[in-house]
Amino acid sequence: MKKTKIIIILGPTATGKSNLAVKTAKILNGEVISADSRQVYKKLDIGTGKITQKEMKGIPHHLLDVMNPKKKFTVVEYQKLAISAITDIQKRGKIPIICGGTGFYIDAITKGVAFPEVPPNIKLRKILEKKSATELFRILNKLDTRRAKDIKNKNELNNKVRLIRAIEIAKSLGKVPKIKQNSPAYNFVKIGLYLTPEESKKKIEKRVKEMFKDGLLNEIKKLKKSGVSEKRLKEFGFEYDDPTYEKVVKETIKYTKRQITWFKRDKDIKWIDASKPIDLKNIL
Repeated sequence: MKKTKIIIILGPTATGKSNLAVKTAKILNGEVISADSRQVYKKLDIGTGKITQKEMKGIPHHLLDVMNPKKKFTVVEYQKLAISAITDIQKRGKIPIICGGTGFYIDAITKGVAFPEVPPNIKLRKILEKKSATELFRILNKLDTRRAKDIKNKNELNNKVRLIRAIEIAKSLGKVPKIKQNSPAYNFVKIGLYLTPEESKKKIEKRVKEMFKDGLLNEIKKLKKSGVSEKRLKEFGFEYDDPTYEKVVKETIKYTKRQITWFKRDKDIKWIDASKPIDLKNIL
């Protein structure tokens, strides 16, 4: 049975992924599915660099603004909604184009990952949230050395959300089961965009200036007014945690390095210099 084609456009922040996805959709008669762990939330627009209606140029986009920011959205939920969107797009004779920089979300689709189903343990989470990332890693290492090593290798030692979830699963199941990967039912064409460190820094600086100019601080005020707590805002990342221009630039650069580390594991990605004109017809 011939596998149907799905285009993946990925890469670190500020490389022009959204723009390329729209251009690709125009050429292939496609629709875009977002793979961004924060753009799924409503009202998180400026700080996440969410594509605007004008920038979409009439191309339908999926999995943007699907969740209330007061609630948590899991990769399992993303996987289910993304697969549903893929099926719907294909039924209408169009090409799905997955676009984003959240590697975990992209892997959930392209690698057929099956995640352990363990419900949230609210009581345990409240206890763990009071601990530092170092303490959480120590706890996880005692429960499941393999999972702790995996988090360390992915440079996620300071990711308290990931550490707490791993401890939660380990306590429920005895250890974090190795995430299963099934044979995907699609033919994925993976296009990765990159920039040199110097070019990336310039793009990030420009993007962050625009964020503050477009009203990032006002967006945060509105979120607080709507009932989103300070704690929840911190979970959304440095753009929403008492941001300053210098802080956001510095942390974005660090984040792009983590994104690159994640994507470098995938040898199927065809990397393209985002600073040069891209001839899609020679790629697709």
